[in-house]
Amino acid sequence: MTDNTLSAADVVLARRELRRRKLSAFLFVAPLLLFLLFAFVAPIATMLVRSFYNPTVANLIPETLEQLAEWDGNALPSDAAQAVFAADLKRLANERSSGKLAEQVNRVFPGSSSVIKSTARRMRRVEDADLQQQGRALLLQANARWGDPEIWKAMAKTGSVYTPNYYLTALDLEASEAGGIQARDGAKIYVTLYTKTLRVAFIITILTFIAGYPLAYYLANAPTKTANMLMVFVLLPFWTSLLVRTTAWIALLQTNGVVNSFLMGIGVTSSPFDMLYTQFSTVLAMTHILLPFMILPLYSVMKGIDPSYMRAAMSMGDRPIPAFLKIYLPMTLPGLSAGALLVFIISVGYYITPALVGGTDGQMISNIIAFHMQQSNNWELAAALGSLLLAIILVLYWVYDRFVGASNIKLG
Repeated sequence: MTDNTLSAADVVLARRELRRRKLSAFLFVAPLLLFLLFAFVAPIATMLVRSFYNPTVANLIPETLEQLAEWDGNALPSDAAQAVFAADLKRLANERSSGKLAEQVNRVFPGSSSVIKSTARRMRRVEDADLQQQGRALLLQANARWGDPEIWKAMAKTGSVYTPNYYLTALDLEASEAGGIQARDGAKIYVTLYTKTLRVAFIITILTFIAGYPLAYYLANAPTKTANMLMVFVLLPFWTSLLVRTTAWIALLQTNGVVNSFLMGIGVTSSPFDMLYTQFSTVLAMTHILLPFMILPLYSVMKGIDPSYMRAAMSMGDRPIPAFLKIYLPMTLPGLSAGALLVFIISVGYYITPALVGGTDGQMISNIIAFHMQQSNNWELAAALGSLLLAIILVLYWVYDRFVGASNIKLG
């Protein structure tokens, strides 16, 4: 009886001790979890929501949108709807919020910004009773474009709280009059930028592989003292500001820079090459900056490969290059794939270097996202572009994990 009682008490104490240890372990990682939540999860979630949720217009003119909900979209809205809108404009003018409405509607119907702002200023001086009785006439008197149904359609369109329009714009698409989806008129701006970004990232990945693989191989097989000294130079970029490294390339590649001065000095060319503010300068600078991200994963894998494998292959009659391709290269694929994935993903989202050395020709999708956030204030479109970029990266990572990752496991 006593033994059973003590055994049950021991179990209770053991469970309490286990819970205490779990709680202690959770408290140790809680700061990291909170940091990830506020610095990573919350911003991404906010971006995803903002890409399709835009209640700005709905909050500015709710009564007008209620009236427009009954409008068929063919002729002009009813006199009552226009009177309500005139009253809303007067209220927005008094609250100094008419500019927000003008900004939102102008994205859908270019040229409507000045119409809304000037009309709001005129409505501010009109009595409320006159607005209710002569709202339609006062709007037309303020600006004749209120007689165009398109501006009213644009207002009704921007009044939707949940909308796929920003994703359609990010894909160079638009909603048709029949309710379907069609390609936007004019140049395909954003799809072209996505394609260009992926192409540049792929080129940078290939160049870092070409430059980094031999160096990683030499580091892995060099004497310890030599390898340690060279590793300092590989790690040196991490100790230097990214801005400093980028501006150094500006000094090298500009018209009167070091490279052009050297080429003209040795007689290679009589006039300087246009190297700065091009796609070439973007690729060159980013390859230099991202090269360590390719070398380090390769070096860590190569360091663990036994050199006797190559010697055994050649002792059995195989030549160096075929032996390297059949024995050594497959064994370095885990490091190669990890380095390539790291360089590619970083390249896709790079912003500072293309902005400083790339100019118009060398800019990537990240620069356009920054433009919409900082200059055009179209955060919703920027969020849609960022969400699509995130989706592309996740798809590429899934492809890597599905095919390349599985191959690495088999090789291991």
